[in-house]
Amino acid sequence: MKKAKVDKDAPRNATPVDAYIGARMRERRLALNMSQHELGRALGVSFQQIQKYERGRNRVSAARLFDICKVFNVSLSSMFERDPESGTNRVGHLNTKNPAGRPG
Repeated sequence: MKKAKVDKDAPRNATPVDAYIGARMRERRLALNMSQHELGRALGVSFQQIQKYERGRNRVSAARLFDICKVFNVSLSSMFERDPESGTNRVGHLNTKNPAGRPG
């Protein structure tokens, strides 16, 4: 059996965008008054994994993000309301409440 080739350009570590998504997860989870344990149970992962997502230490897959949005009862696009790298919202207007684009 042949081994799959490793794409050396593929990011293996979490990126600033992953930290942004994690912060959005935490923001929504707290707004729902939900514990990390409760979210982890709903997703079938440990609360430690939720901590890693929220701190931006682990990447959140597209499938996992979709499941998270279902648990939170929000649209997938709501996780990307602001551009994490430019400090603008998704339509390009400067986010004046938080010009650095960092979550709350």
